[in-house]
Amino acid sequence: MQLLTLLTPLLLLILPASAQFQFFEQMFNGQQGGQQQPQNMGSDSAWYQQQYENAHCDKYLCPHTLSCVHFAHHCPCAFPAVEDKVEFGDGSMACVSKGGWAEGEASRKIELARKGLL
Repeated sequence: MQLLTLLTPLLLLILPASAQFQFFEQMFNGQQGGQQQPQNMGSDSAWYQQQYENAHCDKYLCPHTLSCVHFAHHCPCAFPAVEDKVEFGDGSMACVSKGGWAEGEASRKIELARKGLL
């Protein structure tokens, strides 16, 4: 009984300290183990070239999205939320940043530039 009386205060000091250290260990070390930190992509084009070479397409492979379409002007824009697709009469297309407040303003400016008016 006397041993239990001596150990009780000691346990009351050790258990909270142990729990506190576990909390800090999880807070600082647990983030590294549980979540992968994103890594920067390389500055060369090797990754993209590998993806391009491994893409299978029996029609036209869009170079900027790696989509397989029938014709080059059918390629989608990579970021349609912020890009407008402009198709040219020669069967080509371009994706340009959306401009201004009006729908299709980027396309209108490109057409004006093609006519020499801008």
